[in-house]
Amino acid sequence: MAAHGKLRRERGLQAEYETQVKEMRWQLSEQLRCLELQGELRRELLQELAEFMRRRAEVELEYSRGLEKLAERFSSRGGRLGSSREHQSFRKEPSLLSPLHCWAVLLQHTRQQSRESAALSEVLAGPLAQRLSHIAEDVGRLVKKSRDLEQQLQDELLEVVSELQTAKKTYQAYHMESVNAEAKLREAERQEEKRAGRSVPTTTAGATEAGPLRKSSLKKGGRLVEKRQAKFMEHKLKCTKARNEYLLSLASVNAAVSNYYLHDVLDLMDCCDTGFHLALGQVLRSYTAAESRTQASQVQGLGSLEEAVEALDPPGDKAKVLEVHATVFCPPLRFDYHPHDGDEVAEICVEMELRDEILPRAQNIQSRLDRQTIETEEVNKTLKATLQALLEVVASDDGDVLDSFQTSPSTESLKSTSSDPGSRQAGRRRGQQQETETFYLTVGRAGLVGGTRGGIAGAEGGAQARPAPIHCRTQYTQRKFQKSRHPRPSSQYNQRLFGGDMEKFIQSSGQPVPLVVESCIRFINLNGEDPLVEGCTAHDLDSVAGVLKLYFRSLEPPLFPPDLFGELLASSGTPSWRAWGRTMSQSWKPRCPHRRMTWRGSWRLWPALPTRAAQPRS
Repeated sequence: MAAHGKLRRERGLQAEYETQVKEMRWQLSEQLRCLELQGELRRELLQELAEFMRRRAEVELEYSRGLEKLAERFSSRGGRLGSSREHQSFRKEPSLLSPLHCWAVLLQHTRQQSRESAALSEVLAGPLAQRLSHIAEDVGRLVKKSRDLEQQLQDELLEVVSELQTAKKTYQAYHMESVNAEAKLREAERQEEKRAGRSVPTTTAGATEAGPLRKSSLKKGGRLVEKRQAKFMEHKLKCTKARNEYLLSLASVNAAVSNYYLHDVLDLMDCCDTGFHLALGQVLRSYTAAESRTQASQVQGLGSLEEAVEALDPPGDKAKVLEVHATVFCPPLRFDYHPHDGDEVAEICVEMELRDEILPRAQNIQSRLDRQTIETEEVNKTLKATLQALLEVVASDDGDVLDSFQTSPSTESLKSTSSDPGSRQAGRRRGQQQETETFYLTVGRAGLVGGTRGGIAGAEGGAQARPAPIHCRTQYTQRKFQKSRHPRPSSQYNQRLFGGDMEKFIQSSGQPVPLVVESCIRFINLNGEDPLVEGCTAHDLDSVAGVLKLYFRSLEPPLFPPDLFGELLASSGTPSWRAWGRTMSQSWKPRCPHRRMTWRGSWRLWPALPTRAAQPRS
């Protein structure tokens, strides 16, 4: 039973050893496969990069040709800007006009971008793609040599493991022989002890009869013990040598396995990677440098274009156009007086018979000129505000486009944003811009036509040719710009202060005089004597007066009702402010009592004005 258990244990150890060797062989084969796989992945990566460089070079070359054709197309055509001699002079010297200079800089930037794209295409298709192909060849060669070297190291390692198996079997065989020899020696010693024990009691009794026979038996047993002793020592020595060889072989195998797994495999991987990362890094750095050069050139071109945009000068362009077309825009000669048939009088003569006709006419002309001056000032203010609002609307378009471009990483996302709320807002802003342009042109046309037809021709029409009241235009202006104004902070009252009904605001706030009117009048009353007083400049005074005028101008309905406009014009000839106040109070009191109270309260805040204004008007 003990022999069977020992045999079973030996078979279990042998199976464990074979399993360990089998697992090691699987690991070594997988290492070879992994090494080949890494080399194949590197070669595929380099091939993909080389193909990418070639395709990118084709794209850049096509892009360069397209830009060159685009620049040449618009450089050679002249129909869009006209074919006259003046337009040709502007095209030959684009620095004359700032928009043409921007156009020339844009075309030059396009040509430069075309050249940079062509240079980038040449670099990508030439040195970079060729360098990647060379790196792929180097990687394949190194991987093949590394695989052969690893195969050789694995064969040597397996050979050492096989020698360990041989040494183990030799040790086990010699150990078995040593154990058997020791067992035989012990058996011989027991037999010898038995024979020696039997011979002691019979020594005295039968010494004469069996003496020679027993002596020969004892000698024979002693020689057997000595023989087996020598055999045991011989097998023990061989077992010791085999054990030493096995232990040395075991230590050698463990050291070889450890050195292979901890050093040789890593060295082989480094051998496969020799120069790969360095060469690939150099190629990518070259690509980055080429792209950076292209981008630097593009940034430089965009900087030149930005400088040209900053140099846009509408007044300067207008002056240049007038200079080039001096003969067209030069004022004609004044019409000279041509007397008829020897008449030498060249001035207006006021005869006694014509005085009653000419003096009222002159006064009517002067009154008409005064009204025209007031209307012109109002139109100029409206034009200035309209132009500012129009420029703000025009300048706000590009910001929305840039915001859409920044939030959209691809062309598809830009196309998909065509129906979003931002597009609808842009459409509304576009409509608002067109409405503002129409209003701006309408007001400008009214001012220009009124200025051209004003003066004597308007005065001859008398009262029938009087323009519409100023407050009507103001109301129209306020309605037009009500949507384009920026929202004001929320008020603590229910009624609007600017652009609202003053009577409703007074009833809602409980203020006899709106606070803005009181504050502006107090400021003007304190600082109006000396605009250069410390802490107050002329600009501050004008700003406060502008706020006060803006408040009265934006009231809806206005401070002076439209039906009182004729009476106001008729009362302009009143000799004093007090008489004018009494006359207007009688007409104003039954119509708008709240506005009358506000006017009286404002008048009390301005104590110096009635005194200075009480003198008769000249």
